[in-house]
Amino acid sequence: MSAVYDTRRASIALSVVVPIFNEEESLPVLAERLRPVLDVYGEPYEVLAVDDGSTDQTPHLLEDLRSVWPQLRIVTLRRNSGHQAALAAGLHRARGAYTVSIDADLQDPPEVIPDMLTLARTDGLDIVYGVRTDRSTDTGFKRRTAAAYYWLMRRMVGSFVPAQAGDFRLLSRPVVDALKSFPDQRQIYRLLIPSLGFPSGQITYRRGERAAGTTKYPLHKMILLALDSITSFSVIPLRLATAMGALSLVVCLAFLTWTLVVYVTGNTLPGWTSLIVTLLFFGAVQLFCLGMLGEYVARIYNSVQARPTYLIARDTEEEQQ
Repeated sequence: MSAVYDTRRASIALSVVVPIFNEEESLPVLAERLRPVLDVYGEPYEVLAVDDGSTDQTPHLLEDLRSVWPQLRIVTLRRNSGHQAALAAGLHRARGAYTVSIDADLQDPPEVIPDMLTLARTDGLDIVYGVRTDRSTDTGFKRRTAAAYYWLMRRMVGSFVPAQAGDFRLLSRPVVDALKSFPDQRQIYRLLIPSLGFPSGQITYRRGERAAGTTKYPLHKMILLALDSITSFSVIPLRLATAMGALSLVVCLAFLTWTLVVYVTGNTLPGWTSLIVTLLFFGAVQLFCLGMLGEYVARIYNSVQARPTYLIARDTEEEQQ
């Protein structure tokens, strides 16, 4: 790392990382709300807009914004790598003493960023989570599934996971450096960061409506996030598979005993229904256990391959050096 880069990093007080994918409708509103907050802040800052392989007018709009917003820095990924990978790319390249991550849809309000920074400095905190205390703007299905996700994670991973805290958070430089030291694998930051044990606090807020456009996190991505969260931070599914195998063995022995008793007493019946039900039960248990094992084996396979989770195509900051 060059001395020039070190000097410039030291001069940045705050970095704001914004993962972006096809947000052409939200970008103007994002700039209108985020820039005044940071300009009033009065200290050197940078905004890292991480373009996660957008296919609409997002890249052109980012260039237009950059021409009138000197602090805007564009990091372009070579292909769509996913929200968490784009977030990782931004965190790894952020230069600020503090780094805030926020989504481009503005459901998490940028106006509370100064409160996060004040709390971190006043109380000597390394992490400040944005916690949603009011999600009335979300659909009932979204609220219930989100509540189920955090309930499950807090019980499977640990109570240190803050409830209703997504990827809107402030991190100090030591936390960002710690995250950079981890292997280049797909990370679930909302679980990984609390597990590090740095001093943390919370800022509560009301979750707003989407600024514009449609969600880029549909149901199937939420399911994949939950599955990745479970298999990345807990072995409970494997133990559950073991328990189900043991339970199946007990049921099998009981059924065998019952069969022998019926045979000895001469009360044998055709038993087609019980046979089919038993076969279906044990088949389902076996497939479930194999599926759980497959998920963990897949993670091991991806880790062994050691392929990068993202590739940088362009960083406007490097073009200026």
